[in-house]
Amino acid sequence: MSTPGRLTTFLRLYGRSWLTTRIVSASLAALSLVIVLLVGFSGTLFSARSDSGASHTPHRGPVQISEAQRRATVIDYRRLDERLRELAQQQAVVGLAVGVVEDGEIRFLKGYGETVAGSGDPVTTDTVFRWASLSKGVAGDMVAKLAGEGRVSIDAPVARYATSLRLPGGNEQRATVGDLLSHQLGIFSHAEESKLEDGADPRALRAELATLNATCAPGQCHAYQNVAYDTASEIVAKVTGEPYPQAVREKLFLPLGMRSASVTREGLEGARSWARPHRGGKHSPPVEVTDAYYRVPAAGGVNSSIKDLALWLQAQMGRDPDVLTDKVLDTVQTARASTPGELGRMRKFRERLHTASYGLGWRIYDYAGHRVIGHRGGVTGYRSLILFDPVLKTGVVALWNSTTNQPAGLEFEVLDMLYKLPARDWLALGRSGELESEEAEAA
Repeated sequence: MSTPGRLTTFLRLYGRSWLTTRIVSASLAALSLVIVLLVGFSGTLFSARSDSGASHTPHRGPVQISEAQRRATVIDYRRLDERLRELAQQQAVVGLAVGVVEDGEIRFLKGYGETVAGSGDPVTTDTVFRWASLSKGVAGDMVAKLAGEGRVSIDAPVARYATSLRLPGGNEQRATVGDLLSHQLGIFSHAEESKLEDGADPRALRAELATLNATCAPGQCHAYQNVAYDTASEIVAKVTGEPYPQAVREKLFLPLGMRSASVTREGLEGARSWARPHRGGKHSPPVEVTDAYYRVPAAGGVNSSIKDLALWLQAQMGRDPDVLTDKVLDTVQTARASTPGELGRMRKFRERLHTASYGLGWRIYDYAGHRVIGHRGGVTGYRSLILFDPVLKTGVVALWNSTTNQPAGLEFEVLDMLYKLPARDWLALGRSGELESEEAEAA
């Protein structure tokens, strides 16, 4: 029975007059209609909140922001939505989900396109995608959380935790947990990944790293890893006594209310709505989900909806200190390695992107004089991004199920709105031609 119905019955049972009952019923029905209209009118503008006195798994849901809040916003959500709708029409884009957190609150959540090209099945805010390398931030946060509890030492050698990692010259005895999580193990980048993708066991591959030539001493140079980075999952399992997927779900995802988040292929394919991977765009069929990076879960195994990725973004801004303390966030978001090669990879944004470095599973940039934190990810048929200003507590997340990098410009269009900078066509939609002409001049 509905709430108005229960209240009407209550009044009748306890002697209210027929007229009073009718008035109360009519008032409640009108109030219900107003609430429905307000929820429908809210569109893509949201604010997230937790129920007061929430327990271990708080519920967070969207509510309409007030008119005062809407006037105070610096993000032009109407323009953003227009840009994203145009982006979704591009042939290279199959499906896309985007979330924006402004001033610590979720203000925008929306899905675009389809879960499968040509299917008509829409991407929603509940559609599950793969995070790919955004998963590294989960591992960094998880290990730092255990360190904050005194169960792991960031400065201890990896060998203390009896993992499968072996490095040239016995350097696992010198490389610290911090070196591991900041990709400073002294081996060449992406070591043993081709063998991982061919089906080799990651623990065996980590042992084989000892046969490589060292490129530098641990802690002295940065070279991005996946197979080696997943040593973090072994450390977490050793310390907690739980498999890595279970540990992060119980200690991070559930306390943050991230109910769609998982660290297995089954978690993706078992979702009510999930985006199929596409190597091409709208005219390409979906491809099979690859499982290589599920076998290195700390490096690339997380899945979730955009709604839950937005909750994760809020947590990185300090919204949930009972789960991720300020000390933990400071630990992972402090630069440990300079990454000038990242600037070369993102050269189209160099007008405003000045420096790049790496913390523990997180990248740190100087964007137009502002310190911002984030990461990007990519695995067969999926791409992802997260980027935010920790001081202004504003940022953006996006997930898409095709291999195009075009949506990646979204993060900088949002930052330009935040910092009130002149607009640039970072999404390369060709409206103003500014980006194209600047690239031509640079070339």
